[in-house]
Amino acid sequence: MRLSFARKAIVWTEFIVRRVCISTASAGFCLLLAASSVHAQLAIQLPPLASDGPLPRILDRYPEKPTLTPAFTIVVGPLGFSVPGKSYLLRRESLVSLDFLDEDRILFTFRVPGLLQRDAADHQDDEKQQIQALVLSLRTGKVEARATWTVPDRSRYLWMLNDGHFLLRAADGLDEGDAELRVKPYLHVPGRLLWIAMDPAQQVMITNYLEPAGGQNSGEQKTLVARTQKIGSGEVLHESRVQWTNQTTDWPANSEGYLESSQDKGDAWLLKLNAYSGGSREVTSIDSTCPPETSFVSEQELLVRTCNPNSGWNLGAMLTHGDWLWQTRIAMNSMMPVLVIAPNSTRVARETLLLRRSAGRYKRMVGAHDLQGQIVKVIDAANGKMVLESPLTPIFDGGGNVAISPSGRRVAILNAGAIQVFQLPAPPVVPGAR
Repeated sequence: MRLSFARKAIVWTEFIVRRVCISTASAGFCLLLAASSVHAQLAIQLPPLASDGPLPRILDRYPEKPTLTPAFTIVVGPLGFSVPGKSYLLRRESLVSLDFLDEDRILFTFRVPGLLQRDAADHQDDEKQQIQALVLSLRTGKVEARATWTVPDRSRYLWMLNDGHFLLRAADGLDEGDAELRVKPYLHVPGRLLWIAMDPAQQVMITNYLEPAGGQNSGEQKTLVARTQKIGSGEVLHESRVQWTNQTTDWPANSEGYLESSQDKGDAWLLKLNAYSGGSREVTSIDSTCPPETSFVSEQELLVRTCNPNSGWNLGAMLTHGDWLWQTRIAMNSMMPVLVIAPNSTRVARETLLLRRSAGRYKRMVGAHDLQGQIVKVIDAANGKMVLESPLTPIFDGGGNVAISPSGRRVAILNAGAIQVFQLPAPPVVPGAR
């Protein structure tokens, strides 16, 4: 059974971000493009729907409070944090970042209002924001280090590394910081950095940046450069240049290569792993009435979202040789998912915005007034079992308000005016987890 175009439109809100795979002269290459390159609208337009029969209805309810009691709570108002205005909703801007430096310390960063020195001739200056950074002790709640940064835009600006260091978006690329918030230059790119991605083991990094085709100061059509390099040595494994298009996507990659999905026949989709060293291998073929969305949880485990006309939206985990670990049905009133994966790959936090009704009930536009709020579900990567559910207030649809500790046994969320930290039992073993 296949869905008509009108019924396929129902799943549009959940799978709002598409993957873009571009073929170059040398090889097919999937590019990670920044969502911030185009300003999102304050409402999301949906294609028209037809009433050609009901779909299975699985709806999430907005939880009143977390399912567990926090082990630690740090009130954020005295730290200088204030709730941003509602004009940022549905833009997927990064205005906050919550990260574990280790099991007992959190790096909390957030946008602060203030006047910035700007160059009237440089329109990119309009995107700059000032970030307050704080290192917090969970046991005492005290601030151990403090810094103020200026980042060039409102895309994601901070990525944690496995050793307690982090990467920070800078005007000319990336800086590296430590637990004392000391930063130093890490990577220079000859253009505007859009996004980076790392494999779960943090052996390989993909950077995407814009450079004008005729040179840095040229007004000609810009070129997107995608560079894959080893994190330890800096060795460049692959680089491609293509004409820039204002599209957004995800990058599923492990240390071996990147994953590409292509429609085979009908609702069948072929998943293929393209090695950085060249060549490719088929992972599996899956059935889905919408383009499947995939993310690497570990070197060997993939999280996969699909659409099914009989069961609605499905979420599951499979190994890279094609065997499923688990599958479950997910709510049809959710949209704009954000994933947070534990550094040891044992747990996954999935943030979503909850609509007041099933997505199929909305005819044209979805705006902020249609939202119940934002929630997070933390699941065991080995079996899909949910270990924590909580509301997230205020809403940050760009993410950054959930973190998982290196052991996978602590989860921190920004909720109800505080950083709430939950203690979880030891996670089950995941194939391929570090």
